Amino acid sequence: MTRLSVFNSPLLLGFDHFERVLDRVAKTQAEGYPPYNIEQVSEVGLRITLAVAGFAESDLSVAVEDNQLVIRGRRQQDDAERIFLHRGIASRQFQRAFVLAEGIEIIGASLENGLLHIDLERPIPEPKVRHIRIDAKGSGDPADSARTIDVSAKDRA
Repeated sequence: MTRLSVFNSPLLLGFDHFERVLDRVAKTQAEGYPPYNIEQVSEVGLRITLAVAGFAESDLSVAVEDNQLVIRGRRQQDDAERIFLHRGIASRQFQRAFVLAEGIEIIGASLENGLLHIDLERPIPEPKVRHIRIDAKGSGDPADSARTIDVSAKDRA
């Protein structure tokens, strides 16, 4: 089965990176554990909150890998001596990844009441305008093509 790309227009130059990012996002959406929230806390601030009940700070890691925010959890096995009649609190290891846009910065992370908060900042980019000079070549006016030098005329003089 072939996949139709939304970036195959000849007017979209250099967007193949976005296609790879969308593929990466599609692969990570199947994950369901741990549950999380994403909220906007200010004009430029975002917060990701993961429910990590039972995990200590030493059991968790937060890293940025290749434009992805990767959160991993692995509990040390201290349950060998305990006998559970019912085990409804999930404590399995996990890895949750979020694809980050260019310019997003991780401000910090904190663990509070079984919730892991990760604060991010998305600065508003300033618009940039760059003018490109157009060189007129072959117009006949030497002032318009100042960078074009007739070497044979120099040699004759």
